[in-house]
Amino acid sequence: MISRIDLRGRALSRRELLAELPRAEVDVEHAGEVVAPILADVRDRGAAALRDLAERFDGVRPVHLRVPAATIAASVEVLDPQVRAALEETIRRVRRVHGAQVPAGFTVEVAPGAQVRQRWVPVRRVGLYVPGGLAVYPSSVIMNVVAAQAAGVASLAVASPPQKDADGLPDAVVLATCALLGVDEVYAVGGAQAVAMFAYGAAGSQDEDGETLCEPVDVVTGPGNVYVAAAKRLVRGVVGIDSEAGPTEIAILADGTADPDHLAADLVSQAEHDPLAAAVLVTPSVELAGAVEAKLVDRTGATFHRGRVAQALGGSQSAIVLVDDVEAGLDVVNAYGAEHLEIQAADAADLAERVTSAGAIFVGPYSPVSLGDYMAGSNHVLPTGGCSHFTSGLGVHSFLRAVQVVEYDADALADVADRIVALAEAEGLPAHGEAVRARF
Repeated sequence: MISRIDLRGRALSRRELLAELPRAEVDVEHAGEVVAPILADVRDRGAAALRDLAERFDGVRPVHLRVPAATIAASVEVLDPQVRAALEETIRRVRRVHGAQVPAGFTVEVAPGAQVRQRWVPVRRVGLYVPGGLAVYPSSVIMNVVAAQAAGVASLAVASPPQKDADGLPDAVVLATCALLGVDEVYAVGGAQAVAMFAYGAAGSQDEDGETLCEPVDVVTGPGNVYVAAAKRLVRGVVGIDSEAGPTEIAILADGTADPDHLAADLVSQAEHDPLAAAVLVTPSVELAGAVEAKLVDRTGATFHRGRVAQALGGSQSAIVLVDDVEAGLDVVNAYGAEHLEIQAADAADLAERVTSAGAIFVGPYSPVSLGDYMAGSNHVLPTGGCSHFTSGLGVHSFLRAVQVVEYDADALADVADRIVALAEAEGLPAHGEAVRARF
């Protein structure tokens, strides 16, 4: 079902190691060619294009592109009480963690009368995308909205695909989650067209009378399929984006002390997201590898999305990687840079401190990725495809800008005037120096 990659006894360079490791093949360039006309259509025709595209891709033509506020509010009343309690607890935990992420400004007195301050300023407006294809994600509503709210963003809009069995509205639990978070601007728009709507805005009201439906945003965030990722790539520069999220990934670094059934359950839990989901186990224990393989067969046969799981586990993006020891395994997971990294080993906490590339790290047998997907308090919108080497998961920082404020008095400027003039002349920009001299 799942392949093996044996790295034991092999001294590999970083380039060679990356070539050996499994990774989902996602052709964002080709997807970009597909979505470019969609983006142009939404930019040019606004609401009319959004309705046509919903009919084409979602199989339903929404009556309301912007979900009526009364519908959003009413969705809470029919929410299953247990689901509501779980959502409220998730919101509480995520708010606590993200509240602590808010950075403090600072003031530095460089010299007497010379001051540089740094302020953190939230973006004006954000568009938050919540997928709704193979599964629906009320948890992603929480991750996106709470981070933006903690950052102090004043205007938030959520988009999620219209559902055929919901009369063209987004999923009812998604709407209820928006209500619990105090969000009343929600659109029944999915895929690349949602990204286009956020980036360019959309003209045309519910009655097609030419009023503005959705104002453009400054930042678009949220996970999605390859077409959403391609759309975000194409609008970057028009708006900011969080990342080009690809198929989900789980990597597990485990030694012989780990429970093979726990590992199999965790690999299956992420494989059920998508046939392209990546599930990777890195271990020095051949015995553990064999036991996990057997458990994967049992769990895949018994799980609800067995076909999807089997396809993901059997794909080229998933493997059990055998290494000489845990130290070599740490090198492998650092090179891989997984979206989710579990460490289930005797010295898990120490190993976690030495991880340099991962979207989020889950330490020990009682911190499964599923916890982070819902209720750990961390954010589950994380970098995929090795992007954790250079970027972070979604958080308060995704919606803030650092602005530096410079304030010098006359004496402080006079003290460095000659040096500024010297540097300006060295760079061949004498007017820079003259701008300082003009003050004296």
